[in-house]
Formats: sequence, C-alpha cells, structure tokens
Amino acid sequence: MEPVERFQLDALAYVQCALGLVGSVALRRMDSVYGRYASPGPAFRVPARAAWALQELPSLAVPLWVCAGTAAERLRRAPNRILLAMFLVHYAQRSLIFPFLIRGGKPMPLYTFVLAFVFCIYNGYLQSRYLSQYAVYADDWVTDPRFLVGFCLWLIGMLINIHSDHILRNLRKPGETGYKIPRGGFFEYVTAANYFGEVVEWCGYSLASWSLQGGAFALFTFCILCTRAQQHHQWYLEKFEDYPKFRKIIIPFLF
Repeated sequence: MEPVERFQLDALAYVQCALGLVGSVALRRMDSVYGRYASPGPAFRVPARAAWALQELPSLAVPLWVCAGTAAERLRRAPNRILLAMFLVHYAQRSLIFPFLIRGGKPMPLYTFVLAFVFCIYNGYLQSRYLSQYAVYADDWVTDPRFLVGFCLWLIGMLINIHSDHILRNLRKPGETGYKIPRGGFFEYVTAANYFGEVVEWCGYSLASWSLQGGAFALFTFCILCTRAQQHHQWYLEKFEDYPKFRKIIIPFLF
C-alpha cells in the first residue's frame, strides 16, 4: 500500500504543477472578480473576514487531522517536524490572525472562495501526508546548507508578507476612502510586495524540504501570484499618473 500511496502523492504534486500553469493562463484571459476589481452584481458573496478565515483554515486543520489520525512515523524526526511546523505557522497566521486585522475589505464571490477552500484542502493533505509518512531525511538535514538557506528564506519571506499586509491595511486614515499608492518596505521596489514575500516564503520551504511536493507548491504559488501581481501593476499604472515607473511587478530588479 505504501508504494501506491507514495505514487499517488507524487501524482498529486504533478497535478498541482499543472494547475498552477493552467491557472496562470486562465487568469490572464478572464476578468478579475476579487477585491478592487469586483463589480456589484447578484452573485452571492462571502464577507471578507469570514472568507479569508474559512478558506485558509483547511491548510491548518487538515494537517492536524492527518497527523492525529495516523501514526505519523516520520514526525519523530526533527527535520519533518520543523518543515511541517513551517507550513502550519504560515496558515495559523493566515487563518487565525490575518482575517481579523482586515479593515473593511470587499466581499469575495462564492466560487472564488470555494476554489480557494478546495485548494487548501488539497495542498494541506499533500504537504502533511508526505511529511508525516514518507519524507525521509537524515538527522543532520537541519544543518544542510539547503535546509538552512531554505529556512532563512521562508522566515524572511513570511516577515515581508506580514509587513507588506500591514502597510496595505494602513494606507487610509480613519474616514478616508479610495485607493493610494503603497509606500515603504518592499513596495519601494515592487508593486506586489506582499506577493513577493509569499513567493520567497514558499520557495524557501521548497528548498528546505527538497521535495517534489514542496516544489510543486512553490511553483503553483509563483504562477498564480505573478499573474495577479501583473494585474495589480497594470491597474496602478492606469489609476495613478505619478505611479513610480521604476517599480518592478513582483521580483525586485528583475520582473
């Protein structure tokens, strides 16, 4: 049974890669319907705080369920525990802290919420099942340069992501409306500093895990967020005549 399930987890990782590539193309061809791009209509929408909390929660709950419901033999090893903790820390912040810091926020279309919810179940299972049952690391993997560099990138990326979200939340003073140009932090270099942080974070996780499953998640994140960042960049250029032309889209000094 184990070789069969290991094959299935690898297959799910390849599917995730394909979903990222297809999703990137699809997002370029269709009109955006979230946040600032949402237009009023009859479609059912989920309040912003509830949407973010509930859609991200499976990436926290599913791994805990997977580990509680099985022997989770591999979690006796420090590298596996640390890697799974890296994944859980991110989603604890995204599902239990981030939503309740949102100021206002436009409701999310139901189908967008459902897609995100399903993906978090999928990815939460993929990452946690692999790390808890099949990922094999030497005890000294935590001193390997790939793990150390990956962990540092993960931590730096998460901090950039959290700081960038803080800047976006505080763009408007109480009572103000409308959009402003983000200033400070990595917004001085790229339009989508929050997305840049998340891409760095999951690329670091991928490097630290040195696995197909971690790499698939990093690729998916890069494909989807790069496309969304391009949309944001174009919107700012059209909205603000004084938008800094030197800013890149998502990768400082490159893209």
